Amino acid sequence: MNNDIRAEETAFRTAEEAMAWITGLTAFGIRPGLDRIGALMERFNHPERRLKFIHVAGTNGKGSVCAYLTSVLLKSGYDVGTFTSPYLTSYSNRLQYNGGDIEDEQLVKLANRLKPAADELAASELGAPTMFEVTTALALLYYGTVTFPDYVVWETGLGGRLDVTNIVTPVISVITNVGHDHMDVLGPTLTDIAREKAGIIKSGVPVVTAVSQPEVVQVVEETARARQATLYRAGEQFVYEALEVAESEQSFSFRSPFRAVPSLTITLSGEHQIANAATAVMALEVLRQYYALIVDDEHLEAGLRETKWPGRLEMVSREPRILIDGAHNPEGMEALNRALRNVYAYDRLNAMIAMMPNKNHEHSLRHILPLVDTLVITEPDFHKKMNAAELADVARRVGAELGRSPNVIVEPDWRRALELLLEASSSAGDGNTLNVVTGTLYLIADVRSWLLQGTKSEKGW
Repeated sequence: MNNDIRAEETAFRTAEEAMAWITGLTAFGIRPGLDRIGALMERFNHPERRLKFIHVAGTNGKGSVCAYLTSVLLKSGYDVGTFTSPYLTSYSNRLQYNGGDIEDEQLVKLANRLKPAADELAASELGAPTMFEVTTALALLYYGTVTFPDYVVWETGLGGRLDVTNIVTPVISVITNVGHDHMDVLGPTLTDIAREKAGIIKSGVPVVTAVSQPEVVQVVEETARARQATLYRAGEQFVYEALEVAESEQSFSFRSPFRAVPSLTITLSGEHQIANAATAVMALEVLRQYYALIVDDEHLEAGLRETKWPGRLEMVSREPRILIDGAHNPEGMEALNRALRNVYAYDRLNAMIAMMPNKNHEHSLRHILPLVDTLVITEPDFHKKMNAAELADVARRVGAELGRSPNVIVEPDWRRALELLLEASSSAGDGNTLNVVTGTLYLIADVRSWLLQGTKSEKGW
């Protein structure tokens, strides 16, 4: 049997078949390093070298910054590719062109191009590519051989230095912040994590960052200096200040070395979103100054105002009030705490939470427990998960240390847990209860899809 016939027999015919192959590669886990993606790109004559990337790393806020950048660039008339992870509804959310998901037909074609190369790689000393490596390769083929966008907004997966996305050389690098996340892979201290995030900094490529901790700032500054990359840091080279904050919109002022903008408005909630928006604005200002990017003020203002980012302080229901927020690490939970104290009005707060096993749960719970009346602890529908009973033990211990003992309900089935959350709200007898669903994005994805579409999200991140 010749190779053409064999390839035809094994070709994917539907997007579901292609996605089943890609997501099935999750079994190969996380394997940091650029050797396999480099080999794949060599096979396809390096499509990444034809594109202009805005590379975004950080612990929290990466997705929001990518959303702001995409929205403003689209408003300004540019064709934009947006590569983000994880997704909340379907696998194709990860690969967007001009705000729309990759079409099924293109996904099938690209998967069929990639499969023989992935099989060859699996048979070599480098070993089989991971799910994220194949997804990244697929994105580079999509943008570099099919759609050819003016800019690709390019979010890192995990870390930066050894992250697969680091195969690209961008026109600008963005590091949103550094916090306690993925410490089992990136290292036990903020300095360790900062070194990994700063690994996206390339020689001569400008860097915009909102990092704030002294030890993190030091790592980013030293890396930028060593690579002769001009650094623009929040609080130093650019500053922003909140003007008005409300549940549905907030405004801020912005000043950079190039100019000042007296007022900009966003509709994403939480003061951390002002930091994210200002970071995106600074990146756009650098591109305007040095790369002839054309962004009129009206497009900047409209792009920021119209930015949406699902699953982050998103009010998915008004009757009853249900707020979802993927606060999956201590810094994310701290931002949720500030928003709940400063933005949202309620007489009673009930929360539902699920976590992954490799997270810093005690520090996360310290931010939410002081505010909560009823805490429903559940599990995400995913092969890796934190046992609900074990998480409840941690919550009770932390609550006792804080002198705070909310009603704790343990229900591993997330659908039943959601019912119990709403039952606790209705039995409270007042009309001003706020329900919050938080923790791992694996839970957020399913709850959001269930409440808005009546279905579960696709899995396989």
